[in-house]
Amino acid sequence: MKKISIIIPEYNEKEAILALYERLSKVIASLNDYEFEILFINDGSTDDSLEIIKILRKKDDRISYVDLSRNFGKEIAMMAGIDYATGDAVIFLDADLQDPPEVIPELIEYWEKGYDDVYAKRKSRRGESFFKKLTSKMYYRILKKLTNVPIQEDTGDFRLLDRRCVNALKSLRESQRNTKSMFSWIGYNKKEVLFDRDPRVAGKTKWSYKKLINLAIDGITSFTTSPLRLATYISIPTFIILSVYFIYVVIKSFVVNEPIQAFQAIILLILFFSGIQILLFGIIGEYLGKIFNETKNRPLYFVDEYNGEREMNNK
Repeated sequence: MKKISIIIPEYNEKEAILALYERLSKVIASLNDYEFEILFINDGSTDDSLEIIKILRKKDDRISYVDLSRNFGKEIAMMAGIDYATGDAVIFLDADLQDPPEVIPELIEYWEKGYDDVYAKRKSRRGESFFKKLTSKMYYRILKKLTNVPIQEDTGDFRLLDRRCVNALKSLRESQRNTKSMFSWIGYNKKEVLFDRDPRVAGKTKWSYKKLINLAIDGITSFTTSPLRLATYISIPTFIILSVYFIYVVIKSFVVNEPIQAFQAIILLILFFSGIQILLFGIIGEYLGKIFNETKNRPLYFVDEYNGEREMNNK
């Protein structure tokens, strides 16, 4: 009997966990040909989420949990799930029920047909603002154009991965992570499944616009050096424009006998080049910061407890 691990990263989701477990249990009950592991990753919750998970584990031995030593963020929590999952395949599922568990049988169906990465693509995104939908769509388009990796648009973490995809992801240990891009980068046989994304069942989103912007920057700078080429792209047209402007000013001074106002030209040039330099230094700084973090070679996370036992190892 094949085993499937359902990885659920959660942070302060006490209001949603019971509803999630109830719906997930009904789905699992209809899939008698598989063994399931429900693996919660408690990402340093400060509410009663972990206590609720422990109570559920006493009732259902399919439930496992990893309690991280602090809040490391969803990307790292997902990596912890990959490290601790024991199934032949894994399914990532958000605890807020925006990704409906009822789609899981369809993911498994395509996995059985030979696909390694069965990803759920959103047809609609109820409960999200127009601005968030627009910026998300723009981000995926920009990322797709900048990278040489085929990025799946309007696709989140909700997907099934075969064990060989899991093993590939386990080998990627960089600290600045963008898992959505990594799913595309590792390749393998992919299959799209369409679904309607629901609003949160309870609680508030943990993704502020600041966190989303940071995630977007990580996604771009982790998988392409294209932003560094902006220096070349900007310098060439800048040189041409300044050359044309210089010729124009010289010709104008001879034709209309109008003296060149040097201080005006100097001020404009200083402002122009200062703006370009600040932009380019910011881009270079992003990459230098990533190099700095990666050279530390720190563990990605620390685990306080795994299924009731204190952990002594780190990952």
